[in-house]
Amino acid sequence: MDASLLAPALLDPTELTLPKCKEILARLQDWLEQRFNAGDDIMELVVTRSQHMDQLLTGLWQRHGLDKDQQLALVAVGGYGRGELHPYSDIDLLILSNGTPEPALNDRIGSFVTLLWDLRLEVGHSVRSVAECIRQGKKDITIATNLIEARLITGCYDTFAALTQATQPDKFWPSQAFFEAKREEQESRHRQFQDTSYKLEPDIKSSPGGLRDIQTISWVARRHFGAATLSEMVSHGFLTRAEYRELLDCQNFLWKLRFALHMAIHRPDNRLLFDRQRAVATALGFAGEGNEPIEQMMKRFYQTVRRVAELNEMLLQLFDEAILGHIAMDVKMLTPEFRLRGRLIDVINPELFRAEPAAILRLFYQIAAHPQITGIYSTTLRQLRDARRRLPVFLCERADCRRLFMMLMRHPRACGLALTLMHRYGILAAYFPQWSKIVGQMQFDMFHAYPVDEHTHRLLKNIYRFRKPAAKRSHPLCFEICGRLRKPELLNLAALFHDIAKGRGGDHSELGAEDALAFCLQHDLDKSDARLVSWLVRHHLLMSVTAQRRDIYDPDVISEFAGLVRDELRLDFLYSLTVADICATNDHLWNDWKGTLLRELYFATQKALRRGLENPPDLRLRIRENQRQARQILEQLDTPVEQIKPLWARFTADYFLRHTPEQIAWHSRHILAHCDSRRPLVQISQQPGRGGSELFIYNPDSPNLFGRVAAALDQKNLNIHDAQIMTSKDGYALDTFIVLEPDGQPVSGDRLSDLCHSLGEVLLIQTPPMVRIRPPSRRHREFTVTTQVNFLQPQRLTKRTLMELVALDTPGLLARIGSVFSRLGLNLHAAKITTIGERVEDFFSLTNSEDRPLNEQEQILLREKVIEELNQGGKI
Repeated sequence: MDASLLAPALLDPTELTLPKCKEILARLQDWLEQRFNAGDDIMELVVTRSQHMDQLLTGLWQRHGLDKDQQLALVAVGGYGRGELHPYSDIDLLILSNGTPEPALNDRIGSFVTLLWDLRLEVGHSVRSVAECIRQGKKDITIATNLIEARLITGCYDTFAALTQATQPDKFWPSQAFFEAKREEQESRHRQFQDTSYKLEPDIKSSPGGLRDIQTISWVARRHFGAATLSEMVSHGFLTRAEYRELLDCQNFLWKLRFALHMAIHRPDNRLLFDRQRAVATALGFAGEGNEPIEQMMKRFYQTVRRVAELNEMLLQLFDEAILGHIAMDVKMLTPEFRLRGRLIDVINPELFRAEPAAILRLFYQIAAHPQITGIYSTTLRQLRDARRRLPVFLCERADCRRLFMMLMRHPRACGLALTLMHRYGILAAYFPQWSKIVGQMQFDMFHAYPVDEHTHRLLKNIYRFRKPAAKRSHPLCFEICGRLRKPELLNLAALFHDIAKGRGGDHSELGAEDALAFCLQHDLDKSDARLVSWLVRHHLLMSVTAQRRDIYDPDVISEFAGLVRDELRLDFLYSLTVADICATNDHLWNDWKGTLLRELYFATQKALRRGLENPPDLRLRIRENQRQARQILEQLDTPVEQIKPLWARFTADYFLRHTPEQIAWHSRHILAHCDSRRPLVQISQQPGRGGSELFIYNPDSPNLFGRVAAALDQKNLNIHDAQIMTSKDGYALDTFIVLEPDGQPVSGDRLSDLCHSLGEVLLIQTPPMVRIRPPSRRHREFTVTTQVNFLQPQRLTKRTLMELVALDTPGLLARIGSVFSRLGLNLHAAKITTIGERVEDFFSLTNSEDRPLNEQEQILLREKVIEELNQGGKI
């Protein structure tokens, strides 16, 4: 269909009734969607909607008799003023007068605006005189920007011309003041997004590197140079032809994203939320299996906003010089190749990078070597971008570059600003091919908050911070370890490669280990160091998995882990890499509970390595030592010694092995003071221990006690992270739970007493509370996780079966699992609860009704019942 056939200008204004206007808009929307799906030029579609809206508004303006007032003008502002309208973008209008409209005219204006609302158009409007516009615009940069890019749709040209004349730079927001205000506005907007676009749910328009950053360039150019389009900036010498094409390409892709998003959700919203990404990726033609279309689209988005941010930074620097005259800064020589302009590094010879690619690495070495440097000078950045694109091979193929790269990796400030700028400006991608493949590589899940390259960058920054004094408080063990590492560059290299093989298929740890080994040997590291880096990459998840999913108080687990680590040097490297990795995965993953687990695993392994793996611990000695220390604590609290011995005689040896002396003393003191045997004893630590709130329950054992507690905690919106389920010799439950609030913090305040009371009431009755059936969150609805139940070999010392559960994270999951164990007559001894985004990966230590490991038939039955329970998603 020809777009002209949709034009309301072909109709008499009197025919523009509400139904007719709705029909016109519906036909236009259908036509735009068809042409978009057919691959028409996005700029033409955006302009076409704006032009058709002009015609419709002109007709309605005439229909309401507003054209008869010789002083009134209808003006487009905002994106509409630029002639850009996406399918559901706001129609920003200024109804401009030379004075105060008469009441009758105000009524007609009101009817005009009401009709636009009745048409379900997203209209933003104001009715102002020229004087009011100028007065408001001088106080607000956003209003001023709208006025500067205002466009007459219909009405009195003289009134509009008066506005145009009043907003000239010599009278209204001179270009210097305008530039400074827009730069400050951009910096403030970037801070709202934590100065990054690398979010799971970015804002296409307002995130750093988004459409608003392109508009900021255009606004400044328009104000200072009178450039109405990006292409005019080429003639002013502020954009090269190649940079203009690049900026236009970026804008077109972001426009396509925004256009497709508006079509998918049928409203004006620029947030690329999880539940919208699949529809948008499909509309843009990205294809593949599973989540591949989304991941391809997001990779293109992240790469695009990085290019926009780079151009925006360079151009704003150039504008700073041209508009504010800041070119005559303090200039100091650094080397024969580089100088400082203020706090920005500048290359002296403009052909240096093209003539000698190794100079690129020397630039970043100088940034590491001089802490006063805060960035790269605009012309140098342009030369760097140009040289990067002209490289015939990756820089790592050159021996001189390899030598410089290792010099940089060994510099104590390498992972500070130098690495950040290498990442930001694409130098890491130009240095070695593996990095170029992960730029913008995202994973469509709720666990990884950043693309692979940004996550790795943040990990390296964490390692850099571990060496700073502030880390002594936040990560004391990392501070101590990193301060004594003899070759910290090996940790940097392991961090650089730990996720380098993601997105290729296969085990990324194994593939990355091979890449790391080849890279290290290529860079002349000795074989021992190269193998250490490769080992760290291969096992970078080992410590996290062991701490969070295995029983680290089981000597077998510690012995197995220590056997894989083999020496304390590897343990030091692995611990630091693990903490940095967890902290860099997303902003909410790290908490004191994880920190406690990792520290306890570290020290237990260190002790095992120092003792020698051929000398396993004497468990009887450990039990006696735990009892001795617990007795000392109790004596200090004036607990009668004669009461301790009979109490402890009721406890199994396993109890004393798996609890610390502090826990044993805490439990014993409250059990001895508990007088009412008819009520359960429920205690929660006032001072959070081990990184979480420790909940202790002492009660005659009963069926499905774990499931009932889990259901009660779910009702309180608390998460279980660890559980030790024990029974005394005379049939009393001695159960310990580590619980945290949803934000990873321990329970505090009034919640402590309320929780103890509520659990006490739950335990008095056999029927568990109903599991809350809540709809899945907006994000969770986008995922399907196949329920998997796997069994590990029984543990040698404890003779228990380990069950691994992988499933979608749903409310009440632990309560339902507990009910399955109870129905099958199984004994639960311990649980490790790990939530990874939308997925749970939980471990349960089990025995059958005869307190033996589960046989094959029992495992098969348990797997069937668990999958059946979770897949039906019903109540207990």
